[in-house]
Amino acid sequence: MFETYWRDVHSTLCSRLPGLGFYVQQHFDRSHSANLWPIADGVRPILAVLDGSAELGFENAENQAIFAKAGTILYQDEANFIGEAVAYALPTGSTTYVDREEDGCRNGPDRYHRVHVYMNKRTDVDATGWLRETSAELARTDVVQKWKLHLPDAYDNAHPAPPSPGVAHIVDDDRLNLAVIEAAFPSARAAREFFRSPAFQHVLSHQREFVAALGAYKVKGFYTFVRGGRPTTAGLRGSRAAELIESAGAVNQIEQSVVSMFAPR
Repeated sequence: MFETYWRDVHSTLCSRLPGLGFYVQQHFDRSHSANLWPIADGVRPILAVLDGSAELGFENAENQAIFAKAGTILYQDEANFIGEAVAYALPTGSTTYVDREEDGCRNGPDRYHRVHVYMNKRTDVDATGWLRETSAELARTDVVQKWKLHLPDAYDNAHPAPPSPGVAHIVDDDRLNLAVIEAAFPSARAAREFFRSPAFQHVLSHQREFVAALGAYKVKGFYTFVRGGRPTTAGLRGSRAAELIESAGAVNQIEQSVVSMFAPR
């Protein structure tokens, strides 16, 4: 039930809230978790089992405040399908170093071998600077289809987020000071070849100096619900309904006269 509710019920509620500029869900594949990203000796594995990641973006702080005020009904919905929800704040946004994705509104199975790499940063060195420098270097590799770096504020268990009643928000130490890389490759084979490259091996040789713990999660589905401040067909109708409209070639369903029937009033 979790995936269906998240994709087709919760998503459409979120997509209709005012102030939201960008909203995607990336669903993780629990059946494929081995050998997704090399871990250097001395770096702990992050053992948390995660089902996916949602990314929400806003044009400015004012729009984010509008969304937060309206979000009470969204937070109340989470207990219907989520056992744990943790929201990390990115006040300065994220950095996309490369994105060769032609479809900016993807809704369906991920055609790339895409991995989310969760890293708990060491606090006694400039891990953030190292991650920015190495991300810029590795993203220049031709085989990399997407490289996006998220550097959220440290999570505070004393002030858990989001404010969803009946849902766990407390994380272990290895998820308090996170950085997250979204890296996409044409295939698993291409990713393995990338890991053997001199550039990556050089980064790997210094990983333990900057990263205390690491966990990797493979993406199986990528769903775009809001882009450029406007809900997509998936955001208005639900992800599976949008897939069916696309596969049936039902162009009448995306004409403005029909779309306006589903738009927020």
